[in-house]
Amino acid sequence: MEEKIELMSRQFEKEGFTFSDLQKRQFYTFYEMLVEKNKVMNLTAITDFREAIEKHFIDSICICRIVDFKETDQIIDLGTGAGFPGIPLKIAFPDLKITLVDSLNKRIRFIDEVIHELGLTGLTTIHSRAEDLARDQKYREKFDLCVSRAVANLCTLDEYCLPFVKKGGNFISYKSGDVDEEVKESKRACFLLGGKIKKVHKFDLEENKRSFVVMEKVKTTPKQYPRKAGAPSKEPLK
Repeated sequence: MEEKIELMSRQFEKEGFTFSDLQKRQFYTFYEMLVEKNKVMNLTAITDFREAIEKHFIDSICICRIVDFKETDQIIDLGTGAGFPGIPLKIAFPDLKITLVDSLNKRIRFIDEVIHELGLTGLTTIHSRAEDLARDQKYREKFDLCVSRAVANLCTLDEYCLPFVKKGGNFISYKSGDVDEEVKESKRACFLLGGKIKKVHKFDLEENKRSFVVMEKVKTTPKQYPRKAGAPSKEPLK
């Protein structure tokens, strides 16, 4: 274990991240739990230790390079899956308050196990579809920042995510590869939902091309959005 933690430390430090012994052990325990649970349910295709550190942990926390978390009070991680980016962000920045949402209850139960095992606080987990939760006034337009690593078209993600963001806040989508055409095609959807594309931050993570697409919430999302469950993915706004 100590050997792996040392390897992990070197990977983090290469990207400019330095963590305490507690944080390193939390990352390592999360990895161990992820791989073990992955044997009985489909959580990730990435199980190699070095690859998981890079493509799950480092990729998740790189957003700190463009977000000032000292000025970000409430964060929602939509379509969190196995807990990305929410859990790595919480380990790296313990003061963050994050709500993690996923439509599959068994993934939420796994995340609850991780939270308990790692002793994390300030996290809320919710089993719900985004289309349904966005109708709840307790969550609609209540967050400073929405993040999502979910694999979906930006037009679809905008409809899922922007209704949760308060005016003046941001939705940031984690994307891979060339996103220019996708960003261009999503401009109208973003506008209809009360947002505007603020910036696209492109960077390299080892040999992988990554991007953060930042959308600012400039006005209230119209009441008809998001549409009924399934519509945003089947018929994306264009």
